[in-house]
Amino acid sequence: MVAAILFSAIAMSAIVAVRYLLASGAFAWATHLRQPGLYRGQGGQMRAEIGWSLLSAFIYGAPAGVVAWGWRAQGWTRIYDDPFAYPLWYWPVSVLLYLAAHDCWFYWTHRAMHEPRLFRIAHAVHHASRPPTAWAAMSFHPWEALTGAIVIPALVFIIPIHVGALGLVLTVMTVMGVANHMGWEMFPRWLVRGPAGAWLITASHHQRHHEQYRCNYGLYFRFWDRLCGTDRGLGDFGEKRAIP
Repeated sequence: MVAAILFSAIAMSAIVAVRYLLASGAFAWATHLRQPGLYRGQGGQMRAEIGWSLLSAFIYGAPAGVVAWGWRAQGWTRIYDDPFAYPLWYWPVSVLLYLAAHDCWFYWTHRAMHEPRLFRIAHAVHHASRPPTAWAAMSFHPWEALTGAIVIPALVFIIPIHVGALGLVLTVMTVMGVANHMGWEMFPRWLVRGPAGAWLITASHHQRHHEQYRCNYGLYFRFWDRLCGTDRGLGDFGEKRAIP
């Protein structure tokens, strides 16, 4: 049993690492095509981002691998694969519940990471990317990576979710994590500057966090930032580099 758990943890860590390389690599290539020269002179920074991110990938993957083994071998979690185990309307609801719970966890842990002592110990690694690139999405100190690694594995013991819906949650997490750091806005201006953009976080919003540090802490939604008075609007590149 120990060998099976260890194998699952290692395999999942490798999957997370490959997912990171593919996603960040794709967005970095898109940046090269859409914003040529944007990352010029940041080669050393990008190599550091990749190194920290691969370390984080193994920290993220280990608990996920243990949970995956427990789901398949022991039925420990509330992940289900029968599409009719719950009403079909629950499928999208479960995705929103996971994103909302993850966003809440991320806001408060991220905000805590900006307290001076925790910032020096851990979060300074992430903010060493100035400005961040598409490779910075998982560029965390191991202590910070641990805070992010436990939330989704914990939720699968609490909130029922179809395995396909869980895959969608992980896809959204990956895409938004990378897109929010790539230094330009991939979403059209009508969305970013429109009613939906007042509540959704995109690269323009997260850029302001990397400019000013003490604001815009959320991951997917602006709800907690707006509620707690930490929303400072959009970053400076929002108009210049947004898709028309």
